[in-house]
Amino acid sequence: MDCPICGSDDVEILNSKQKSSKKKLMEEYLLKCEDCGHVFKDVISLKKPKPYRLIVSEHGKSHKTTIDLSPSDELKSGDVLLSDVGQVEVTSIEVADKRVTKAKLEDVNTIWANSIEIPARIGFSVDLHGEVDSYKLDLERDFEIAPGDVVKIDKHIVKVHVVKTHERKLTSGFAKASVITRVYSKPVKFNNYDYDLTKDIIKKTS
Repeated sequence: MDCPICGSDDVEILNSKQKSSKKKLMEEYLLKCEDCGHVFKDVISLKKPKPYRLIVSEHGKSHKTTIDLSPSDELKSGDVLLSDVGQVEVTSIEVADKRVTKAKLEDVNTIWANSIEIPARIGFSVDLHGEVDSYKLDLERDFEIAPGDVVKIDKHIVKVHVVKTHERKLTSGFAKASVITRVYSKPVKFNNYDYDLTKDIIKKTS
């Protein structure tokens, strides 16, 4: 969308409207050049949306559905889509029988995603000097856990030592429950604690 007078790409969108034919969608823009002030129109051709196979994971269970997207668009891991099962976050994309993190939709066979409308499920381990009590918790996705937190869980008061996410292990900082896979902790001889996770336990695994 370069200005036809001065060639600048610094333009303001004043208005836009969509036109369609049997084969194409056309997006028409009314633009103003920020450099020279020239007002002009530009048209972008879009391919009509078509259904793509979408597999949504919810705590180990998978739902197969479809989602209508324009083949003209690009998709990448981390993108959030609105599907018929709610908002989902793309985790990987299948193109020609291999998984990739980014692709043009016209090349995509299957989209893999996680639901972001359900609680985050994480593991929580308590090291009892040779034995381990392990729990599964359901937490709000934006709940933050940090190494150094003192937590009550079940009959234990513990200090968090390591927070493991999908990408790395943290011994400082914090992470949101949506990216945490497991928290590692050890008992402390405190009566006070920062928060209580007992109500969030869905099962004790060991």
